[in-house]
Amino acid sequence: MNAEIIAVGSELLLGHIVNTNARFLSKNLADLGINVFYHTVVGDNPERLKQVIEIAESRSDLLIFTGGLGPTKDDLTKDTIATHLNRKLVIDKIALDTIEDYYKRTGRTMTDNNKKQALVIEGSEILPNDYGMAPGMVYSSEKHIYMLFPGVPKEMEPMFLTYAHPYFMNKLQLKEKIVSRVLRFYGIGESQLETEIEDLIDGQSNPTIAPLAGENEVTLRITAKHESVEKANEMIEETEKIILDRVGEYCYGYDETSLMSELSKMLQEKQLTIAAAESLTGGMFQKELTAIPGAGNLLKGGVVCYTPEVKQNVLKVKKETIETYGVVSSQCAKELAENVAQLMNADIGISFTGVAGPDELEGKPVGTVYVGMSIKGQPTRVEKLNLGVNRTTNRVRTVKWGCHYLLKLIN
Repeated sequence: MNAEIIAVGSELLLGHIVNTNARFLSKNLADLGINVFYHTVVGDNPERLKQVIEIAESRSDLLIFTGGLGPTKDDLTKDTIATHLNRKLVIDKIALDTIEDYYKRTGRTMTDNNKKQALVIEGSEILPNDYGMAPGMVYSSEKHIYMLFPGVPKEMEPMFLTYAHPYFMNKLQLKEKIVSRVLRFYGIGESQLETEIEDLIDGQSNPTIAPLAGENEVTLRITAKHESVEKANEMIEETEKIILDRVGEYCYGYDETSLMSELSKMLQEKQLTIAAAESLTGGMFQKELTAIPGAGNLLKGGVVCYTPEVKQNVLKVKKETIETYGVVSSQCAKELAENVAQLMNADIGISFTGVAGPDELEGKPVGTVYVGMSIKGQPTRVEKLNLGVNRTTNRVRTVKWGCHYLLKLIN
């Protein structure tokens, strides 16, 4: 079955919101073995939507629509599809009762246009909306399947998982289960990672291996098909072992985790506290760490030491260190890490100093960064990075490298 995802909404074309629905649907359809060959976005215009439907019918079996099921005049998806299919729109009694009950419970006045959300294409199967008002629906013709979802992700995603997924399992009579695992890597580029496992990718069948470059990271998605979930997991683990034997030093976690999440877990397991001295990152390390629940037990505190005066007066970096080596130096990074750990009475001190950009500093090119790490019971370690010329990317990558280095050192 070949699918096309059609997002309806002028706000998508204007860039006011990002189409995260397409990503979610593509991923989940792939897990079902359904090919997604096209993503289309069209504005709130019935003529253009009609043209999009006709084009999609010429090349796809399954047409999935998101958006345009609401109560306002620009919500025209089901009206346009119903007209195209020569079907009527009829009231779904259960949906209407749900809408009316909501307004009674909240004490709000229900306007007539809210009833529009209870309209469905005659002859369609209803996908209940457990988190909103407008139901989804599935209409099948001789050649095509039309599936309509609300555009709001918090309504669309549970609707797909709870009702559409079982529909596909029954419709396609899928006996095989599809199981995936994502391996996350840092410190290795996409091209190098692919080179290391090129023979595995070339010879893949079941499981399959799919490399994907993320935000300054690389992931590998391993997918296996089998009637038994347990057997599929075994197949994945066998392939994973071969991969990790080659590039395991760069693998830091699985699925939806992050470097900071893994660092937080490790600090909690080891019962270690941390403090940070941040120059070019401007508090970004601490911001990311405190976004994770439980950070209050890990982060003692930190200093944004953006100027030489603060480095010297607050964090007690020696005057001669700054005069001799500069603030962008391994010597400065070392003292910052050691002194912030002592100042905050933390087990670990980490420091970031460097040239984020756009201009050089102390004769050092943009992207020159030093990460200092002082861990109780270990010699202080300083790592030098040679990053790119983009200021924002340099700051993000610096924090990620700091997490990466700490994970290795603490282990």
